[in-house]
Order: sequence, then C-alpha cells, then structure tokens
Amino acid sequence: MADPARILLPFDDELISAPETGEVLYIRPPAFLPQGFADFPHIVCEQGFKPFSDRLTQENLTVVPTASGKFPMVLLALTRSRAENMANFARACRVVSVGGQVVVSGDKTDGIDSMLKAVKKVYEVDGVLSKSHGKVFWLTPTGPAPEAWEAAVEPKQNTFGYLTAPGMFSPEKIDVGSEMLTAYFDKSIKGAVADIGSGWGYLAKNVLEKCERLTSLDLFEAEYAALEASKINVTDERAAFHWTDVTTLEKPADPYHTVICNPPFHQGRTADPALGISFITAAARIMKPSGQFLMVANRQLPYEAAMDMHFKSWEILEQDRAFKIIRARRPLKRQA
Repeated sequence: MADPARILLPFDDELISAPETGEVLYIRPPAFLPQGFADFPHIVCEQGFKPFSDRLTQENLTVVPTASGKFPMVLLALTRSRAENMANFARACRVVSVGGQVVVSGDKTDGIDSMLKAVKKVYEVDGVLSKSHGKVFWLTPTGPAPEAWEAAVEPKQNTFGYLTAPGMFSPEKIDVGSEMLTAYFDKSIKGAVADIGSGWGYLAKNVLEKCERLTSLDLFEAEYAALEASKINVTDERAAFHWTDVTTLEKPADPYHTVICNPPFHQGRTADPALGISFITAAARIMKPSGQFLMVANRQLPYEAAMDMHFKSWEILEQDRAFKIIRARRPLKRQA
C-alpha cells in the first residue's frame, strides 16, 4: 500500500513550501490525507473513485471527479496504470500556474522510477526523496509535457466497438468472465435490474439487448471515467447511471428483480476476497425476496460461505479453469 505521507517529505524537510494563497490541486489522493496537510491552504481533491471521494468529503475537503482552472501547486499520487499516470502528470503541468510546482509520489510497483526517468528527459527535476519502497519528486514545469502522454488516455473505441480508456477494467478486450456471464442473460431476467460494478457497460449493453422483459436497468459504478464511458456505450432508454460506492447501497423502496455483477477482486495489486463479498452483500440487500443474483468470479476466490450467509439457495451454473458463474436466489431476511 502506498505511503500517503511520503508526498509531504519535501515539505517536512523544508525543501519546498506550500503556497500561502490559492487552491492546491491534488490528483488521485488517497482516501485519508495525513495530518501534515492541515498546514496547506485550500485543497481541491480530484478523485474519480467514489469510495475515496466519499471519505475525503467526510473530512470536509473539496472533492471533484474532474478539476478545471489553474493552480499554484499540483500534487499527484500514482495509480496502477502507467498511461493514466503519465496523462495525469501531463495535465498537472498544464494546469499548474507559471512558476508553480508539481509534486509526484508513487511506489516502485506503480512505476515511479520509470516515470521519473521519462520526466527527466523533458524537464529539470528539482529534487527526489525516497521512502517506503517509493519516491517523491518535484519540479517547476517550464512548458507543456509531450502531447502523447495526455492523449494516451483519451477514450477511444476498442476493437469490439466499445469506448474505453487505459485505467479502466479490461479496456482493450472483452473480459472472458464477463462474456461467460452473458450466456445466462435469458427470459428469467425481467422488471427492474441492477448492474453493480458496471464498468464501461459491457454487461449492461448485453443484458439490455438480450432481455426484452427487462423494464429498467440501473448501472452502479465507482470509477467516474468508466461510468462516463458507459453512457456512450449504453444508449438504451431503459438505462440509468449512478456514480456510487456499491458497498454503501441501501435497500431501495422498490427492490430489484435481478442483480448482475462481475465484482472487483483486488484493490492495489493483491487479491482481496472481501471486496467481492461486499458486493455479494450489497446485491442481497437491494433484491426482491424472490429475486436472483447472477455473478461471475475467479474460480479460486472463496465466495461460497458468503452465498450461504446471504441467500437461501445458490448454484454454480458453469466453471472452467479460470471462472465460475454463480446464480443465487431468495436473499435471506437479515438484509436491511
């Protein structure tokens, strides 16, 4: 896990200082800011991941999915996507005021070393510090970054005709597990349907095309960019789009007949079954008593106990060496 305090090292060592006035932009900040940020002027957090956005908002910070304007200083935390990181850096150089500084922090596993090497070919870097298997570096940009860095994450159609971008789940090809799940989109799916963790809309588009008795589909997705792409990929009037932390969904007044899902299974680089279990819990909570839940999962992930806990019955419809398709019915009454 990235060290959220590492980005403060050059400030703590008095190598650089926060601007006295104006807003500091922080691109892709962690869910919680260290205490050292209390000394900064107003911070604008650009965070498109809804769970982190919600937690930052709870700290009374200004949080937006996409920021605009100019800033006297820009901070950047790296993600797992190299293309997204380079694009975010290029944009940081574009939106920082003349004479302002850009500060970048990231783990080695997120590509901080390769980014620093690329940046040094374009700019003079003011300083570099190392801590906790990562680095923080800072510079005063003297011009724009290469256009290709920012252009690399512009949404574009993949070979299957879907609008996607680097940083989204499986942007270049159809996920094999998701494709397996669509084989079970049949006439049993009707009425109100929810797609939780809907990504850029592959499952949603397919369930709308295959299930004529479906009357409405709510897409719930935590990543703002993926949800925006899904609005282009899914044009059926029955669809509605929600930027949401799925794990916080409450039981609706009119629960869903069917919930479909290809849940996330990692945050960072380590598989975490608790994420999938939280989606299973949410699905049971928002379903009708007679409803069904259709899910694809990596075969080795242990979701069976969660199915027993939240549903009266469930079955594995299909499995191969990599994936399993699960159908669960009749959520238990403990859901609230």
